[in-house]
Amino acid sequence: MTTHVITGAGSGIGAAVAARLHARGDDLVLLARDAGRAKEFAARYPGARTLVADLSDPDRISWALSHQELPDRLDSLLHIAGVVDLGPVADLRPVTWHQQLNTNLVAPAELTRLLLPQLRVSQGHVVFVNSGAGLRASAEWSAYAASKHGLKALADSLRAEEHDNGVRVTSVYPGRTASPMQAKVHSQEGKEYDPARWIDPESVATALITAIDLPKDAEINDLTVRPGR
Repeated sequence: MTTHVITGAGSGIGAAVAARLHARGDDLVLLARDAGRAKEFAARYPGARTLVADLSDPDRISWALSHQELPDRLDSLLHIAGVVDLGPVADLRPVTWHQQLNTNLVAPAELTRLLLPQLRVSQGHVVFVNSGAGLRASAEWSAYAASKHGLKALADSLRAEEHDNGVRVTSVYPGRTASPMQAKVHSQEGKEYDPARWIDPESVATALITAIDLPKDAEINDLTVRPGR
């Protein structure tokens, strides 16, 4: 059975991906930030397994996972979780930088490191859900964009390092997607939020699943998804 570890399965793109893979019978291992969230995932996706680790505290991920049962083999590791907090550089304090860099960059690097042995066994696939902000930075997006630019560098380096081990690496760059995160962004921007204007998470899920379903003789390195209207 195909096995996926997924972060960010609680809402938005992550929830859409988890629901699609669960519906087709794949084996899901869902990372939850705490035991309460893990219980919610287990109820929402019957048969799925859960792991508990707080991505905002990457220094403790190794310790947390050492006390839990990891899959013996892993077909894909899907990094979908992320946080955003906007503000001008002049106003951003270190806590805001650390929060976004830890969750969006350091935690994916650490989780990948810990699960690489299982990915190598199955010649699996690592997917990083990045952002348009990972390719260009706008005013008041400095901390988030820095975390996502770093995530691109992580993916590119990992791809070069693991090519001979048969591990594929894909970065997905969605444009603005209708999700709770997007609602928060609009609130911080002082704009009215109309989800109909933005990409449906199901559309990004389709793109991501296309990448992991590609036969092993090919690899999608970078995949950009933009609003069609």
